[in-house]
Amino acid sequence: MTVILGGGISGLSAAYYALNDARLSSVILLEASNRLGGWIRSRRSPSGAVFEQGPRTVRTAGSAGENTLNLVEDLQLSDKLIHIGLHHPAAGKRLIYMGEVLHFLPNSIGSFFKTWSLLDRPLINRIWTDLRAPKVSKEDESVHSFVQRRLGRDIADNLIGPMICGICAGDAREISVNFLLKSLFEAEQEHGSIVKGLLAKRLKGLFSKSDDKKADAAKKDDVDNGVAARPLTLAEKARKERLMLWGLRGGLEQLPQALADNVKRRGAKIQTGKRCEKLTFQSDRVELSVNGEPQECSRVISSLCAKDLAELLREQHPGLSAELRAIPTVTVGVVNLEFQGNVLPLQAFGFLVPPKENLPLLGVLFDSCIFPESSTVLTVMMGGAWFEKYFGANPSEERLLTTAINHTKSILQIDEEPVAHNVAVLKDCIPQHVVGHNARVKRIHDYISAHRIPLALCGSSYQGVGLNDVILSAKQAVRDVK
Repeated sequence: MTVILGGGISGLSAAYYALNDARLSSVILLEASNRLGGWIRSRRSPSGAVFEQGPRTVRTAGSAGENTLNLVEDLQLSDKLIHIGLHHPAAGKRLIYMGEVLHFLPNSIGSFFKTWSLLDRPLINRIWTDLRAPKVSKEDESVHSFVQRRLGRDIADNLIGPMICGICAGDAREISVNFLLKSLFEAEQEHGSIVKGLLAKRLKGLFSKSDDKKADAAKKDDVDNGVAARPLTLAEKARKERLMLWGLRGGLEQLPQALADNVKRRGAKIQTGKRCEKLTFQSDRVELSVNGEPQECSRVISSLCAKDLAELLREQHPGLSAELRAIPTVTVGVVNLEFQGNVLPLQAFGFLVPPKENLPLLGVLFDSCIFPESSTVLTVMMGGAWFEKYFGANPSEERLLTTAINHTKSILQIDEEPVAHNVAVLKDCIPQHVVGHNARVKRIHDYISAHRIPLALCGSSYQGVGLNDVILSAKQAVRDVK
């Protein structure tokens, strides 16, 4: 029997993939709370507008994006997909709020040749900055340090700082470049500069595209010769239509709900209100203490936050526990606001705020621009790595709401008051992949392998915080578990 700990998107995905694996005949998922879905939560305002407490859009790029689209298709959610293409305002228009002004991010080739409001010289000049910068051989460093060395401090402060706030609510001076921007880091380490490395990768890609064109031509010949073409998969349609982002009509929480329905229908047992309090690995079994009651299984897949898993292993494996506990997390205050009618001064995905502005806001998402509503819906994200600095340990909902409304109305020049709102404090919701993260995760996996522990790990603590990342990590965990 396989026990999966945690009923968020990664735990539910692990159950889904486990049921596809002939080795794992019996699956039980234990969730400590009384609901499934983890940080993905979609609520409705009195008017019916969707308030997302967690993610609302998903990227299509890469193998991880394709994997998620395959999952969505298998769960028969394709007809609920909201497509955000290349020319949608939410895909092409993003903003930075700095110096009490909203600045558009460059989104065209021409903008790279102009002096841009956030920078002291055109972006194209940074090519020469990078080519002149000396290579520094190292295993890792912070994103901010790396970008400042190779491209300039203004880019590190004004672009990368807010970008990290948007990705993981974190501090670019702490986050690992070898993890989050691995391809850029490797470009310097292997080729001496970002530009040289990206050019080498581009040239390699051109040869691959040549092979792809030959394959496409062969498919066309098959069709011309009367061989019926199979229908395109959802992932193939996304590539053909140049889909950048997608969401679900009615809210993203439908994804974990569909996963739960799928795995229960296929025989998995899902138990909510069941908190695992201790794990002990014996030579022939795993012993669990669940709500004070003993249970046994053959193997465990944990989708828990690393520091929560650390507590379960502390007595038997203190070294492993210490490594897991060293992966930090941050808390985010999320306030959804609804205004009657259209009160936005412009259409865009939203704006981010550089940490150097010393504001409690990380950014504001323009939900009703991303997914059109009859009203204006905004999501205000606050705190993150600076949550206690601005709000203390236990702020009231009223304080969070007042802060969100005042700053948002001021920045966007909105005179009206919101007609509905939702306030949530997502405590320890986003792991921080700080400098040295790759090495730490390797030590964790090496320890599990060396001690032959029937334990696999998935979730946002290890391979990335994006929804695509955690779903793919669940697929890998099922492959890894013994």
